[in-house]
Amino acid sequence: MKKYALVGTGGRAGLYIEAISGKWKDNARLVAFCDTNQTRMNYANTLLSQAGAQKVSTWKAENFGAMIHETRPDIIIVTTMDRTHDDYIVQALHAGCDVITEKPMTIDEPRALRILDAVEQTNRQVRVAFNYRYAPHHSKIRELLMNNAIGEVFSVHFEWLLNTEHGADYFRRWHREKRNSGGLLVHKSTHHFDLMNFWLGSYPQRVYAEGGLRFYGKENAEKRGISHFYPRAHGYAAAKDDPFALHMEENVQLKALYLDAEHEDNYFRDRNVFSDGINIEDTLSVLVKYQNQVQLTYSLNAYLPWEGLNVVFNGSRGRLEMKLVETSYVNAGGQRDNEGSLESCDITVFPIFAEPYKADFTVGEGGHGGGDNAMLADLFGDPGDDPLKRAADHRAGAMSILTGIAGNISMQQQRPVWFKEFELVTRLKNHAG
Repeated sequence: MKKYALVGTGGRAGLYIEAISGKWKDNARLVAFCDTNQTRMNYANTLLSQAGAQKVSTWKAENFGAMIHETRPDIIIVTTMDRTHDDYIVQALHAGCDVITEKPMTIDEPRALRILDAVEQTNRQVRVAFNYRYAPHHSKIRELLMNNAIGEVFSVHFEWLLNTEHGADYFRRWHREKRNSGGLLVHKSTHHFDLMNFWLGSYPQRVYAEGGLRFYGKENAEKRGISHFYPRAHGYAAAKDDPFALHMEENVQLKALYLDAEHEDNYFRDRNVFSDGINIEDTLSVLVKYQNQVQLTYSLNAYLPWEGLNVVFNGSRGRLEMKLVETSYVNAGGQRDNEGSLESCDITVFPIFAEPYKADFTVGEGGHGGGDNAMLADLFGDPGDDPLKRAADHRAGAMSILTGIAGNISMQQQRPVWFKEFELVTRLKNHAG
């Protein structure tokens, strides 16, 4: 049985706490929590108790190294704010631990290079938790392309729609500052760029991006005639009837994780999405040329009426289309099994000179169409050989974020960005050899 310590006991941590204290309790054991906020760690221990597991020791972030020394975990799970991932990953590797980290692995190239240095110096393992790879519909696309269903792929159009519940949530919390998250091109799109690398078996060569803050933020609201503003939902009457407001006091988990913890760190989880201080984009378009010459057009919009994707692949033997509508949710809102669950999903193959046909797949239990549970089984169980090669290491984590990082540079400098400009790409090629 392997021992795990978890750093960052916010909303995403619950996935791992539930897995280790539940289905995988015979394979894994939590030995410690680490966070900047004691109230959140106490709540994490409450979740353990509710699952019938023993409470574990809690450690403030500045004592992360001491926690590892005292509790001797085999693996550290990192679910902190994105910009701090590299600090904990690097410390854990040098302390002799392997790491499971939430996506994105980190938010910029210097931080990614720090992680690569630590991997090379310690020969320890980093796994990136790309649950989308394990979702049965995404796995089916991988299978179809691997089996040459539409021949050689020439071009892809991929649009992701975030709605006014889930999409708006990125503009209430720490993600709204690019220094914390890298913007949605890194924080959210890392999923999609990883899927593209996974599906195509290739990496980008060149990236060009355009984007802006067009819907959220005070200035945009004023242009649409809104004149009454409030800083946050809790305690402000003006937020009562606002469909964009998040009322944490009405949700047991949000209240315990954030509202009851504010007195320690003044972190407000329910900020007005139409306030000042937002410097990430909500409207994004990206062109990518891959090393295998595939052309991708990608878009992300964070204020739409439904949530999901349209993706199409055009190839030498036909066309592959997937339309997916996901159930909406708010992160940490206590809807774990419904996070990203499928309202509908159709995968259709259109061969040249033949009748189109539906590609069947089996939806699993739990979040993201069963993707969450399949990933957890891979992390904590004994998955055996996987012909789809869904497990993602630090290389996959780095290459997925580099598309978003290149997009951010492209928007800032108004030019195409070549992957060969990144030292990280050269280093990863050498490391792979």
